[in-house]
Amino acid sequence: MGKRFALGYLIVLTVVMGAALAYGFLVGDFWADGAKLMDNPWGVVSLFDVYVGFFFFIGWVWYRECCLGAKAFMTVAILLGGNLICGIYAVFTLLTSKGDPQVFFLGNGKKEATISETDSD
Repeated sequence: MGKRFALGYLIVLTVVMGAALAYGFLVGDFWADGAKLMDNPWGVVSLFDVYVGFFFFIGWVWYRECCLGAKAFMTVAILLGGNLICGIYAVFTLLTSKGDPQVFFLGNGKKEATISETDSD
C-alpha cells in the first residue's frame, strides 16, 4: 500500500467518523440514548468492543511514542474523543513518517530496532 493510498484511506475514515459523531451529537440525545444502549446486552457488548479497540490503539501509541507526556495526552484524548482522535493521530503519524512504514508503525526512536532487540522487552 503506497503512502498516497494510505493517506487517502485514513483521511476518508477520519472524516466519516467525524461526520457520524457530529450527526449523533446534533440529532441524538447523548444521555437518553446512552441509557437505552446500556439496557441492551448488545449495546454493552458494542461498548466493550469499542473500548477494547481504543486500548489496542493506545498500546500502539505507547509503543511508538517516547515522551510520557505525549503518551498520557493521547490516552486521555482517545478515551474522550474515540476513533476520531485515532484517525487524526494516524494521519499525523503517516505524514510525519514521510511514508516510511517502520517509522509509521514503530516511531522514530525504534526505527533501527531489530527483532532480537524488541524480543527482550
